[in-house]
Amino acid sequence: MWVLYGTGLLVQPVPDTRGLRHVLALAPMNVWAWCWIVAGAVAVVAAWKPGGADWPGFAALTVMVVPWALSPALAWVGGEYPRGWIAAAIWAALGVGCAVVAGWPEPPGTRKHEAR
Repeated sequence: MWVLYGTGLLVQPVPDTRGLRHVLALAPMNVWAWCWIVAGAVAVVAAWKPGGADWPGFAALTVMVVPWALSPALAWVGGEYPRGWIAAAIWAALGVGCAVVAGWPEPPGTRKHEAR
């Protein structure tokens, strides 16, 4: 999903960037798009790692949504984007979901950090 979202940002950037003003002050949209793509690619590669060694993928997914949750929240608090709280809540929920799944115990029969 992160790769698809990043690709979408490259192909057709979001028309209303009021909620993204803070992240766009740090880098242009195409840079953010590539960050999304790289985070998704890291997660895909990490998914094939043995149990416990997949943490970089979860970290990349979780870290990527943080600025996407904070920027609309700040724009909402600043009165620039009345619907910012909705975008912030959705992105935060995705990040929390990734963090929760990352914390699940490994299935029985897998050994952490075991090389294939």
